[in-house]
Amino acid sequence: MSNYLTLFLGLLIFSFVITSLLVVPFINLLYKLKLQRRKEAPKKGKVPLFDRLHDIKAGTPVGGGVLIILVVFLLFTLIFPFSSRMGVYIRSAYNLRYEIFVIAFTFLSFGFLGLLDDLVKIFGKGRAGIRPLGIAYGLTRMQKFALQWVLAFAISFLLYFKMGIKIIHIPLFNATFNLGFWYIPFAAFLIVLFSNAYNITDGLDGLAAGLLVISLAVFAVIASGNLDAPLSVFIALWIGSLIAFLYFNIWPARIFLGDSGALSFGATLAVIGLLTGSVFALFLVGAIYLIETATSAIQILGWRFLKRPIFLIAPAHHIFLARGWEEPKIVTRAWLTGLILAIFALWLSTI
Repeated sequence: MSNYLTLFLGLLIFSFVITSLLVVPFINLLYKLKLQRRKEAPKKGKVPLFDRLHDIKAGTPVGGGVLIILVVFLLFTLIFPFSSRMGVYIRSAYNLRYEIFVIAFTFLSFGFLGLLDDLVKIFGKGRAGIRPLGIAYGLTRMQKFALQWVLAFAISFLLYFKMGIKIIHIPLFNATFNLGFWYIPFAAFLIVLFSNAYNITDGLDGLAAGLLVISLAVFAVIASGNLDAPLSVFIALWIGSLIAFLYFNIWPARIFLGDSGALSFGATLAVIGLLTGSVFALFLVGAIYLIETATSAIQILGWRFLKRPIFLIAPAHHIFLARGWEEPKIVTRAWLTGLILAIFALWLSTI
């Protein structure tokens, strides 16, 4: 355990240092490429509440997720051949090659989808949003949703057929369920759910990234208990890179994740929950993401079927912002809530 902790912390620090050295030049590159948040308010007529709250952030570079994905992916894929040449062989309960591929494929594929959405948002033309006022940018919901399901089912097939994962465990009741072939749609649903949930949560400076560091810390402990070395290595590299990014993402943010990071990070978090067999822990540590998603879904349904909003604004973090809460207060209280949920998840995993 001592050697494991040394490796985990060493990789975390290494990833943190690499990302810290690259983040400022990367921000400057985003400015040169004009990859910046655009103003979304209509030029004429009434300005929607969302735009009044957020258009002040227009001009901030978007694409921090690309940097994190590149750093973590390159370090993760290089560390295994390097370690074997040094005589250190990393082993796993699963087929090592397939586990590395599933993690890397999820991280990259959803990142590419998010990057496409970011580019369309920044350089594409706007269209009428679901609200009666306002303009929507980026891929349509159906386009993004369809591509997410395609990727999610591909990953779920790999988990089931190539890695033999088909069981979920509920620690509170000490119950284990063999889902058989139904594991595939179940896993795909979780991946799509958390990909969108994380994207919806990424709406305030530092909110989503800070919560993710807390969530990953839980799965680092669970992965170490499962003796899943590849997953532990990946989580260590990811946490280190996230902390370096978070330094520039807290209020007032100098860089945003963008959908490239948000879609990728949510999907990969779900895959980590599936790989560890800790779906219950995933729902606990991801409870804030799910609450954000629920409020957003209720608001959409209100507009679609009742022709009026249910909330003043959605998702949940915007409700507090509209009520006059300062952004750092909302974020830090969300972090504290996430921390308590993480402790609860770890406690349940020991029962």
